[in-house]
Amino acid sequence: MSTSATTVTLYGIPNCDTVKKARTWLDTNGIAYTFHDFKKAGLDAAQVNAWLKDVPWDVLVNRKGTTWRALSDVRKAAIIDNASATALMLESPSVIKRPVLQRHDGQPTQVGFSDVLYQQFFAIQS
Repeated sequence: MSTSATTVTLYGIPNCDTVKKARTWLDTNGIAYTFHDFKKAGLDAAQVNAWLKDVPWDVLVNRKGTTWRALSDVRKAAIIDNASATALMLESPSVIKRPVLQRHDGQPTQVGFSDVLYQQFFAIQS
């Protein structure tokens, strides 16, 4: 449908069903991207802070996932701001809502996947 010279990075883990759906959508729509497996390749504070400029920490932290649910109540209660959420995400990347999609052209970072979200993000007519 549409290809773009825009550099796109998709962050996630390869066995996540939602990440698989996003990758399939990108491939089907001819969107070139780099996949960053943050379990294997890791993340740094600068990357997480860049996401937090576009996405609130309470959206980026997946509080419905098993990693969050496994945390103690004391640990959960300590996540109150960008700094504490960043520390948690760097310590346990699986707590990040997936996938994280970043275009490197000034567009806001997107979290999660849906056909409509991606069509809007890439301005593709269905």
